[in-house]
Amino acid sequence: MVKKLALTNQKKLEEIAHDIPTPFHLYDEKGIREKAQALNQAFSWNKGFKEYFAVKATPNPTILKILQEENCGLDCASNVELTMAKRLSFQPGEVMFSSNVTPLEDYQKARDLGAYINLDAFEHIDFLKNANFDFPKTICLRYNPGGEFHLGTDIMSQPEESKFGMTKEQILAGIIRLKDFGVKEFGIHAFWASNTEGNNYYPELARQLFSFLLEIKQETGVTLSFVNLSGGIGVNYKPTDEIADIYEIGKKVERAYHEILTENSVSNVKIFTELGRFMLGPYGNLVTRVRHLKHTYRDYVGVDASSVDLMRPSIYGAYHHITIAGKENLEETHIYDVTGSLCENNDKFAVERQLPEIEVGDLLVIHDTGAHGYSMGNQYNGKLRSAEVLLKEDGSYKLIRRAETEDDYFATFKGLNWD
Repeated sequence: MVKKLALTNQKKLEEIAHDIPTPFHLYDEKGIREKAQALNQAFSWNKGFKEYFAVKATPNPTILKILQEENCGLDCASNVELTMAKRLSFQPGEVMFSSNVTPLEDYQKARDLGAYINLDAFEHIDFLKNANFDFPKTICLRYNPGGEFHLGTDIMSQPEESKFGMTKEQILAGIIRLKDFGVKEFGIHAFWASNTEGNNYYPELARQLFSFLLEIKQETGVTLSFVNLSGGIGVNYKPTDEIADIYEIGKKVERAYHEILTENSVSNVKIFTELGRFMLGPYGNLVTRVRHLKHTYRDYVGVDASSVDLMRPSIYGAYHHITIAGKENLEETHIYDVTGSLCENNDKFAVERQLPEIEVGDLLVIHDTGAHGYSMGNQYNGKLRSAEVLLKEDGSYKLIRRAETEDDYFATFKGLNWD
């Protein structure tokens, strides 16, 4: 199977790898900008539309700045991510704070930044009230309908098994309670499925949330100011996977909006999204060099990257396409396990994958690592996190995060003289 090498060619890869040792994550600025522009165009029918990019997917300030320039906001889930938003000068209303098991100081920082606070738990309303929290005028509530939702994947549990969100009854009671505490405007947020295929997830989710909005209005007298459809639109990790059409998705959500809300005299409801994988996944590749070949009961390709650079295959069994730079069009004559060097048998990027013949020194491109790639990294086995590189629109490249060093690794230890 062939998957288009979106970022660069073998000559360019070798040029970068000569300057910046492998492994490294390589991002495509042109692709990122075009995706943001397409999303904004697809939802331009909604005057209040805003994409709040999920920082957790790709928490690199250079990437976030590109998205800021394309009129995207940020969805933050921690104190540090809020700090990043502040340092990048995101303004009030440009940040959504979607957290869970949240300490008071994180809520306070989000409020001080003018972020939309997305409450995950009904119990946090009294938690904040008892802490004399100064509630902002707008609060968002995260909704979990329970039951099953069949448009997702095994990566995200069914809603009833998910730790996130509130029940319908808790949403209704929460709005009434928050009104008593001075909150004037409300939104609702829901994330029910991960990495969905095709174009039906957002429209179906929107229909259910728009219908719930009408129920909220009837039960509480409150008309929601916004509906946050969150994330969940997938990418085609396999060449045979269906590619989501954001324009078709936007049209279907618009149709649901008019059929459910406009027809019931509800207007001016803003649509928000919180896309991470869809926005960045296809525009990052993990570039790694073959270090060793091994032949036992299987044929193994050992590369200089490992699961600390990309965890999805090891923890989810997730598929990431692999291209051998310069051998894209050769016949796939060999079957390999492509592995890293960790002391774990699941440290594999591919298992029994059919590929062209591989030689020591080849550059392998592991596709679609632009979201939940570097950000899920770790330092198991004393491994150091890799570099991040941006391929700019003009074809040049720049280092946007250097690789870690041993000094970085030892910097946090205290009480010993390492000399």
